[in-house]
Amino acid sequence: MRSRLSLAVHKFSSCDGCQLALLNMGPDLLTLAQRVEIKHFAEAGLLDEEAQVDVALIEGSVVTAHDQQRIQQIRQRSRYLITIGACATSGGIQALKNLSGERHLWPGQIYPSPEFIDSLDCSDAIRAHVKVDFELWGCPISSAQITAAIGQLLEGVMPPDLSEKLCVECKRKQVVCTLVTRGEPCLGPVTRTGCGALCPAFGRGCYGCYGPAELPRSDALARRFSGLGLAPEAVSRRFHLIHPQQPAFQLIAISGEADD
Repeated sequence: MRSRLSLAVHKFSSCDGCQLALLNMGPDLLTLAQRVEIKHFAEAGLLDEEAQVDVALIEGSVVTAHDQQRIQQIRQRSRYLITIGACATSGGIQALKNLSGERHLWPGQIYPSPEFIDSLDCSDAIRAHVKVDFELWGCPISSAQITAAIGQLLEGVMPPDLSEKLCVECKRKQVVCTLVTRGEPCLGPVTRTGCGALCPAFGRGCYGCYGPAELPRSDALARRFSGLGLAPEAVSRRFHLIHPQQPAFQLIAISGEADD
């Protein structure tokens, strides 16, 4: 086992929610800080963006030309690069603009001086620009994910990719299925676990925060939603709200398969 790993946390276009998941670890964060050397984490007041590190945690998506340059530089200075959260792993909510043919008009509708806005046509996941060694899904990620991943890296192994469906987690926790018993639209059958089935545990359908699970049948679930009375546009919104760039969900958003 290695004594310590050097760590950096970098922010791109995001809401900071995944960084807050780190800060909200409380005493566990202090324990983590004893096991790793945190060299850069602006949210926590540690600034050294150009530090060479063993592990770089990346929150946020690439939406500007400057982002493209930064992620290349961070990749060169990092032994392992791990993306954390929906924005970094799939483009996040920002990627909704990728589905619009009029996205070039949006800055002028929002900003008084749109010529100063440096924004690419698309919002991309980090893996579209550099090699990513591991991805932690979620919106936001959970503190337990970070603790487990760092602990495994300290042992010299890569963390496992947990892509089983949220429905499995519901069964483990004996959570009553909201889709079957309440007719509540739920993305659990196509979403990977990781949140602990938080929404279904409170009687709410899953929103798909953790992205597509292994072997998702999004087309079949979309037809089930239609059977519950959701209009095609409502079905589309369910699938592309958080991960619109994921092929398993994007198909529903673009093709209108829910109409079938």
